[in-house]
Amino acid sequence: MLEQLHQIFLKSNGVNTDTRSIEKDQLFFALTGDNFDGNQYIEQALNNGAIHAISSDTKWSTNPKVTVVKNTLTTLQELATFHRNQLNIPIIALTGSNGKTTTKELILSVLANQFKVKGTKGNLNNHIGVPLTLLSFDSSLQIGIVELGANHPKEIAALCDIAQPNIGLITNYGKAHLEGFGSIEGVKNSKSELYNYLKETNGKVIVSKWDPEQIVRTVGMNQFFTPSNTSIHSNTPYIQFIAEGNLIKTQLTGVYNYHNALFAYTVGKLMEMQTEQIVSGIENYAPKNNRSQIIIKNKTKIILDAYNANPSSMKVALENLASQNYTNKIAILGDMFELGAYAAEEHQNIASLTQKLKINDVYLIGENFFKSEVKSAIQFEDLTNFLEKTDLNTDTEQVILIKGSRGMSLEKILESKTLKN
Repeated sequence: MLEQLHQIFLKSNGVNTDTRSIEKDQLFFALTGDNFDGNQYIEQALNNGAIHAISSDTKWSTNPKVTVVKNTLTTLQELATFHRNQLNIPIIALTGSNGKTTTKELILSVLANQFKVKGTKGNLNNHIGVPLTLLSFDSSLQIGIVELGANHPKEIAALCDIAQPNIGLITNYGKAHLEGFGSIEGVKNSKSELYNYLKETNGKVIVSKWDPEQIVRTVGMNQFFTPSNTSIHSNTPYIQFIAEGNLIKTQLTGVYNYHNALFAYTVGKLMEMQTEQIVSGIENYAPKNNRSQIIIKNKTKIILDAYNANPSSMKVALENLASQNYTNKIAILGDMFELGAYAAEEHQNIASLTQKLKINDVYLIGENFFKSEVKSAIQFEDLTNFLEKTDLNTDTEQVILIKGSRGMSLEKILESKTLKN
């Protein structure tokens, strides 16, 4: 059945799971969940031009344009793996608590200077996103990049079975998704499921020379290390670093992005690229989608990092803010999600950290930050409250960090009247 389905897929215009965006000749998978049933939209998908549909509803069994299966998600995953095995290309997989998407984009920027390469779109990195990523790869591709995300144990292992990577890297271990992983040790073990897969399949691992724990966890494997003869040349306004004698001027802020760039540099070396092509790939990459974006508004520099936040990424972002060469430094922080029983403690830790660093003004937004005990900060229960009561003049030389979990929607601050001219 998979071979027949794959033949239909090859004739299609790609895969879609959402009838609202279906395009002519796409293959529609009717996924189901607790609050939705894609089987209800099969007729709409076919009317909108879908070449074929995959359903788990037997009422469609007599329709030649519909294949009925037991579980549409499982079939999507199996088709993705089948397709991956038809592609004779290396797949690079990456995971980690912080920096996955930025590192992936840096790697894509580097490899694109020599190869036909494609990677995960946005952060489609879960049990649905990874199969969709693999099915977006075609026979013209030379290298595929797959980002693996998880918030519970065994999820990375399952994604590895689907994507079957040859090369992998873990950006870091941090305090992300503690609610699902249970502890920092749970985070480390779960992220390291990528290492376990590559060890079993004799794959290659790219390991940071700066991370002793990852070095130990990959002993006995095909290790490929980031270069040791590197150093930061400057971190304002953007990171500049020297790698193997080459000065690399990035468009990235924060020391944490230095390590992300080193991973991209190392991938280029592993793929035997010319150093000039690697350097230009890193230098030409500019962050977007609210991830460490630099925005200049009048005389104010804004570091917009509102896509995600956890205690580890919040800490390094605040340290980066404190290191900025500005007299006036402002932190606008939103709650960090998915911390479970650790929420109160970790929000208090960050609130306390803001008092120890050289930051002039601190605004804390959200239910958890509102409960934190802190002397020199202004606290708000929600974003609406902050926007109603806060005015910041951008016509003065200063730097503002805006950081919080995606659900806090802190990017709305830029669209509001809070930042006055």
